[in-house]
Amino acid sequence: MGYHRAGFDVVGVDINPQPRYPFEHHVGDALAFLAEHGHEFDAIHASPPCQAYTAAAAFNPDVKHPDLLAPTRDALESLGKPYIIENVTGAPMGNYVTLCGTEFGLRARDLDGRELQLQRHRQFESNVWLWGAGGCQHDPELQTASVFGYGGGMTPEYRDSPTRSKGYVPHVSVCAALIGADWMNKRELSECIPPAYTEFLGGQLLAQLAVTA
Repeated sequence: MGYHRAGFDVVGVDINPQPRYPFEHHVGDALAFLAEHGHEFDAIHASPPCQAYTAAAAFNPDVKHPDLLAPTRDALESLGKPYIIENVTGAPMGNYVTLCGTEFGLRARDLDGRELQLQRHRQFESNVWLWGAGGCQHDPELQTASVFGYGGGMTPEYRDSPTRSKGYVPHVSVCAALIGADWMNKRELSECIPPAYTEFLGGQLLAQLAVTA
């Protein structure tokens, strides 16, 4: 959605069906699609599975997750197109910028009316020059919320606790408002990039393409 708002015509590819995806969507192996159709696009964004690099992976060492970051980078570099690769903090990225929800003023009211700010750090690697949005701007007066997991949100008892801060996950409706994506379910919200991030990067990418043209 962010790239669409920046001015791109967006085509999505995922190995699983995404019935709520708001643009043209193809179900299939993303790397295979890239090999066959990558030359048809002006720029490419890739989000390889991140589970291998998350903090949760360290607590479950016996669970093996696919590590497709390097193969994705190799495939993109072979095409010679402008690209952006997204992943979580801690992923082995090259030259990258980190974005946070607080840089874009991503806030929402919790079910009890208290205002929350979104802490969602994501890394963006690219073969073109990208700049950040100024760094984290966490407001110490506001409570911080995260969006992860597949449930409907923490219980009211946890929400109303004095310790509600780091790691707090609000109700799915509040998560959607924080992310800025009310068409997604909780699982999709947990894995998505806030559109504000990709709109910001998409504007930079379009400027680079205009200079090249």
